[in-house]
Amino acid sequence: MSNNPPSSNLDTHRRRRAELVNQIGTNDIVIVPTSSEQPRNGDVVYQFRPDSDFFYLSGFPEPEAVLVICPGRPQGEYVLFCREKDALRELWDGRRAGLEGAVGLYGADDAFPIEDLGDILPGMMEEREKVFTNVGRYPTFDAQVLSWLTKIKQEARIGKHAPYELVDLSHLLHEQRLFKRKAEIACMRKAAKMSAAGHTRAMQVCRPGMYEYQVQAEMECEFRKAGSPYNAYPSIVAGGDNACILHYTENDQILKDGDLLLIDAGAEYQCYAADISRTFPVNGKFSPEQVAIYEIVLAAQRAAFDKCGPGHTWNEPHDAAVQVISQGLLDEGLLTGSLAEVLESQAYNRFYMHRTGHWLGMDVHDVGDYQIDEHWRELEPGMVFTVEPGIYISAAEDVDRRWHNIGIRIEDNVLVRKEGIEVLTEQAPKTIADIEALMAG
Repeated sequence: MSNNPPSSNLDTHRRRRAELVNQIGTNDIVIVPTSSEQPRNGDVVYQFRPDSDFFYLSGFPEPEAVLVICPGRPQGEYVLFCREKDALRELWDGRRAGLEGAVGLYGADDAFPIEDLGDILPGMMEEREKVFTNVGRYPTFDAQVLSWLTKIKQEARIGKHAPYELVDLSHLLHEQRLFKRKAEIACMRKAAKMSAAGHTRAMQVCRPGMYEYQVQAEMECEFRKAGSPYNAYPSIVAGGDNACILHYTENDQILKDGDLLLIDAGAEYQCYAADISRTFPVNGKFSPEQVAIYEIVLAAQRAAFDKCGPGHTWNEPHDAAVQVISQGLLDEGLLTGSLAEVLESQAYNRFYMHRTGHWLGMDVHDVGDYQIDEHWRELEPGMVFTVEPGIYISAAEDVDRRWHNIGIRIEDNVLVRKEGIEVLTEQAPKTIADIEALMAG
């Protein structure tokens, strides 16, 4: 991730901090640590990715950092604690912004060495009324904050005033993150475009006899060539009966003639995720049974799209998809009874056992409440979420063999706009005709 963000990003993060400050008291304090580097094995660490809340407010891409917002602080309300410049460590591990970069490149009003956090931050907490932080996200950091609060309280007799409340920041900040602004939508369109190109490449190269991981490699190569530093989540590349395992990630089996391949994968760009699922025949041609189930799932997604615009509630797309899937399974003899009976008993759960979507943003399962006061929330412009109906038919004695091991999921990313919706991932081929034509070419 570049240490030289464009000035427009500085303005974006500044506006986000200002919006948050408007929601808290003028005498409160916000403290947000980033994630830490995690050991993989030996002296190797996993590729670092900043905490989403921290990056949302700061745009700062390095580990070992803490963001502090102190409204009304005379020296400036936005403070970053981070690593200092270190020529030797940078020779081995890469460039650091340092204290000067935290101010000059990332817009902090003030910056201090991360080693001085315990000496400086307690003093900033004094005389503040509430401390807002992500309670429970990082237990070790929580313990530090509590120890600082305890120390300040113990010094009350010498005139120090401790904050009287520790507040979980997530309720305010995650509601803010739920509504995507222009800059965020641009990043999500970019991630969607990269991801669609990867799925298209997977369809073009797939042939019987390949391994799942070989198709995965071709797809993720497209992600990297387009500028995605890493996936939004581990890719699911599931051939045959593996497609009936919802979170299958081994991706090590050979692809067989006549089977379907379900791919659930997305690129990440500037910490924003795409999340696409496509299902297609390994040999490039759907069988009649595969066509029948695929068309049910596709019709369910279209029905869900019709319920995704402003004014609809979160659960309406799911209900619409469930109704289409249930009727389709009845029509094909995979379920029995009436539609009302199937819906009432939730008999469809045998073949469709997950929800039809989730919020999408900096996290692939992004933040934000789905219900308000125990009612499904209304969909509003700026919300982004997935629409991903599916049908999964594992081999079973009471299921006709012609349906065995058909697993299909079709997933797209939807932005709610004032005038309706925008399907961000529409570039990934989805109809049977388009998929077969692409694979034949």
